[in-house]
This record gives sequence, C-alpha cells and structure tokens, in this order.
Amino acid sequence: MIRDNVEELITKLKQHRENHSKDYYYAIRELKLELLSKVERASVFIYLNKTCFNGLYRVNSKGKFNVPMGSYKNPSIFQEDDLREISKILKNVKILRMHFEKVLNYAKEGDFIYFDPPYYPLQKGKNFTSYTKDNFSEKDQIRLSEVFRELDKKGCKVMLSNSDTEFIKNLYKGYNIHIVKANRMINCDAAKRGPINEVVVTNY
Repeated sequence: MIRDNVEELITKLKQHRENHSKDYYYAIRELKLELLSKVERASVFIYLNKTCFNGLYRVNSKGKFNVPMGSYKNPSIFQEDDLREISKILKNVKILRMHFEKVLNYAKEGDFIYFDPPYYPLQKGKNFTSYTKDNFSEKDQIRLSEVFRELDKKGCKVMLSNSDTEFIKNLYKGYNIHIVKANRMINCDAAKRGPINEVVVTNY
C-alpha cells in the first residue's frame, strides 16, 4: 500500500493520529480486518505498531493481535515525507509473500538473499516463536539452514541473522559467523533490555 496507494494511506493515518487515545486504540485493535479495505488494513497495522507496547507484534491462538497500548505521550505514528520517498523507491519493486523455501525457485547466481527468521530461543522454554499462532520450530530452523546451503551452491550471496546459541552456530558451521551487539527493547524484565549478542552468518 505504501508503494501503490501512499496518498490514501497518509489520509487514513492522519485520521488515526487525530483520534489517538486509549479507547480509540482498543477499538481499532478489535476491528475485523476482513471487513476493511487493503489501505485501511495497512493504516491499522502502522497505527497499532507505532502505538502499541514497544512496537511488539504478537497474536493469540486465533491469530488476533493482542498487544496492549504503549505509554507514549506523543507517539510518532508516521512521517509523510518518508512514506512518499519509500513509495518512490518501491515503484519498480515486486513484493511477494511466500514460504522461505520458495526462494529457491527465484534465486540465481549473484543474487543477494537476507534471512531474518524468528530467533532460536536463548533458553529452553523461552522463545521468540510464539508471536504468531504458527510457531517457527527447530525443524524449520534446520530446513532454513539447508536452504541457506542450497543458495550458497547456486552462487548466491546469503546473509542470516539469529540468536547467539550453539544450536544456530552448529547449523551454519563452515560459514562466516559474526557476533554483533543488538539492542532489544522487548522484555518483560526492564533490567534485561539492552544490548545482547546475536549472530550474523554470511557465505562471503
């Protein structure tokens, strides 16, 4: 919608910004998305993302977004100039939504592919995979590493981000594994928010 209908999207976002309040937030959160137009859905997604707790995306078992409102005095919901600039940049870009394995049907030698999957849990029983109703399992992590290797054989340049765990580092043994510091604001314990180690894996 940013690419194809940015002006109507901006108009909808202005309405959200003007009406923003606690009651309005929860009313918008309860809307039935299937009854909305595509541009209305896009505006709702951006509005909730910019006003919910820590910008977290999480749904319940029925796929319903259930994050409470954040405590922002004056949330920056959108910037008109930025959206228009992004719209221009995306004009000749094709955007597809599909299972990650299907990238193998499109990728060719010299292409760059970046994977940012749900991160493998740092501790057993604690994970980042329950933000959606369909968990990203250990088997999915293994299959993703296999796809990474298949893309490498095709001659693609491949990069992947994930948690700094032995499981992940073993999956990508033989590739360049870079340890980076990343700020994480999503944690129920405020003391545990801040820089943590993550890995960036590359085949180049």
